[in-house]
Amino acid sequence: MSHRIAIIGAGISGLSAAQRLRQAGLEVELFDKGRGPGGRMSTRRETLNGENRHFDHGAQYFTVRDPHFVSEVDRWAQQGLAARWPAAGAEAWVGTPMMCSPLAHLCEAFGVRFGVRIDAITGAPGDWHLSAETGTFGPYAQVLIAIPAEQAAHLLTPWVPGFAQTARQHLSQPCWTTMVSFASDPPGLPPVTRAAGPVLAWIASNAAKPGRSAASAWVLQATPDWTAAYIDLSREDAAAPMFAAWQALLNHPLPEPLLLKAHLWRYARTGDGVEGRLYDAAMGLGVCGDWLKGPRVEAAWLSGLELAEAVLAA
Repeated sequence: MSHRIAIIGAGISGLSAAQRLRQAGLEVELFDKGRGPGGRMSTRRETLNGENRHFDHGAQYFTVRDPHFVSEVDRWAQQGLAARWPAAGAEAWVGTPMMCSPLAHLCEAFGVRFGVRIDAITGAPGDWHLSAETGTFGPYAQVLIAIPAEQAAHLLTPWVPGFAQTARQHLSQPCWTTMVSFASDPPGLPPVTRAAGPVLAWIASNAAKPGRSAASAWVLQATPDWTAAYIDLSREDAAAPMFAAWQALLNHPLPEPLLLKAHLWRYARTGDGVEGRLYDAAMGLGVCGDWLKGPRVEAAWLSGLELAEAVLAA
């Protein structure tokens, strides 16, 4: 019988669980459908006129309050992987030199299988297999799921319907995000703006974050209501009104951008979860994620840690 543990999802929640399990001496394998590390903490690279420009187009910052997460972030800071960002508030932290840097560091340690979308869990307790277009993986003694609730429900339904039902009750809010870059930033633009809507909720300059390039790189994030109303727009059609809303807030025109590109986070922000994590020791199946703990990076990390502790306790 295998003793390996598979984790589906290599965002901060899955990586937190993996780190704790490996510290306890267990063998862990991680799978992620994305092309690289970060999940909703990812950083997008765009090449303009031969120059790379980076956009933290997901989570903009994170807060650090729980003692366990304080210790973790202190380690990141000592390794040059995180720093405070006072412009966003006294409690704001970011990954350095990119938001995804702490996760990228952890992913290197685990050798995550990126570009693998797990479609189904097959087998039986103690002999689980994972099915994907690229093949079948296994056997695994246990499988932990660390992906958005909407995606987790599909994998859980055949085996733990109660967990699947809980996942269906935790729907995420979507978020249109637009990346903007100018040849050079016009003077006087505030580095961070918390907008009151109706279109935009957040505007920030990546260059204002610690450890970043000074190259022009702006992130505009829409309100949940506006995103939901216009979720079927193409990326081009979503970017233009968001840029226009920014100009309207400034009350003056902006230069023609070199880059104006939108990205839809279909599962962007979760509600206030109360379960923390879900775990069925007899089945060897568990679930973690911010949707079970709360809509914060810290909550996602703690959910993964709690699930790992439940596995170890069992």
